[in-house]
Amino acid sequence: MDQAEVMERVVKILTPWVKNEEALASVSMDTNILEDLKVNSARLVDVVIAFEDDFDIEIADEDVDSVNKVGDAVKLILEKLG
Repeated sequence: MDQAEVMERVVKILTPWVKNEEALASVSMDTNILEDLKVNSARLVDVVIAFEDDFDIEIADEDVDSVNKVGDAVKLILEKLG
């Protein structure tokens, strides 16, 4: 699976929790999940669980702390799949 495929799936998973549709329309690797997309930080747990289920991976709590931008999530998932 390449970066573009992972990015597409990450955005699809994030979509139900996004409060800023404008930022979602122009999402990039540099888009901040909490600040730009306005995803509620409490919902981040649900997002991570969805990533784990969708990609069939395990994400450690300390890894979750390093995910701030969409690109961080994409890179982490690619590492776990790698």
